[in-house]
Amino acid sequence: MKSKLFTRNFTFLMLGQISSLLGNYTLKFAMSMYVLEKTGSASIFAGLLALSMLPTILLSPLGGILADRANRRGIMVALDALSGAAVLAGILVFESGHDLFSIGGLLILLSVLGAFESPTVQACIPAMLSGDNIVKGNAAVNQVGAIASLITPFLGSALYTAFGIRPLFYGALLCFFLTAGLECFIRLEFHPTEKKGGVFSVIREDFALSMRFLCREQPGILKLLLLAALVSFFVAGTAVVGFPYLVRNVLGLSTGHYGIAESAMGVAAILGGVCVGIWAQKIRLRNLFILFGLFGTCLLLSGVLFALPLGVMSRYILLLVFFCLCQWGCSIFSTYALSVIQSRTPESLMGKVMSYVMTLSLSAQPLGQILYGALFDLFSKSVYWVLIPSGAAVVFIGAASKGFFRRLEETP
Repeated sequence: MKSKLFTRNFTFLMLGQISSLLGNYTLKFAMSMYVLEKTGSASIFAGLLALSMLPTILLSPLGGILADRANRRGIMVALDALSGAAVLAGILVFESGHDLFSIGGLLILLSVLGAFESPTVQACIPAMLSGDNIVKGNAAVNQVGAIASLITPFLGSALYTAFGIRPLFYGALLCFFLTAGLECFIRLEFHPTEKKGGVFSVIREDFALSMRFLCREQPGILKLLLLAALVSFFVAGTAVVGFPYLVRNVLGLSTGHYGIAESAMGVAAILGGVCVGIWAQKIRLRNLFILFGLFGTCLLLSGVLFALPLGVMSRYILLLVFFCLCQWGCSIFSTYALSVIQSRTPESLMGKVMSYVMTLSLSAQPLGQILYGALFDLFSKSVYWVLIPSGAAVVFIGAASKGFFRRLEETP
């Protein structure tokens, strides 16, 4: 008999994610556009994004320890309520005239809270589901994120163009508090772990236990995380910083064009999640290296676009196609790889290992954002010198990882 995917707990978790991501993504879209338009610099834009990510990278391991030792539902409710309070504080500072300071501070505060919430949410999925439903559950969560990415650029672009950034602050405020309310209905078993010593003793013990698991018992998981971090260096630079810069500054197109592009990439991510759900029993771990090759090839072709004498709209459409293919492949890889890690991790270590997933996957992103921000500023008239070498590097990484994925699949 098939087990049910949308249980009571998983349904409320999904509803909370929909509300939270809708407000969060819309606000971050508007704040990104505000900073990019206010400064006109890819370097400042990338530097602010990188700075806002540092708390998540540094604090995620502590979030994982908290997720394994405290009531996960209580953690999620408290953190979403605090996120709403942070947005309220950001509104007050913004209204006082310190706009960039308000946006930077809010990005950092949301990053701090996200460092504790994301490992908790990810650790809840295996506790709510089992078997193939873990893969399908991760795919469903990713699809929610992708749908939010699809809706929020249109919503954010329309509201930002018509009313400015202020209404989006209030919308995010409402969404965070609604999420906290929905999460109150989740029911999870909680078995307090016996504390031995003080806080620092607990942190040291949990860190040592999880490191022993990754380094000795399942070194393949650690290598997978390091490989994903290496590729995320290129993804963060080219997709997070490069794509909006290419559309808005190099091609000189409007916020609406960028919003359409982001929504199209959201559709691609949804399709990737759908494919994982349909192919859950058919996807083979040894074939994941192909997705790296796809991403690298798309970057190569994106660079070629700017080396050829094409019109603005031709470049825009083809660039959108290539980055949508990248988004589709990244959605498949991230969903399936996360499910593999969860299936090989014991429940007592789930929060900590999920925090390392976040920490290692994000650790390379600030460096990638800062480097590519400077590169796109430096080569603003010849961006193919940035895209083509990056694509070649990712293709090489994919080819070199073929043997690793085969060995990982054969390891129990």
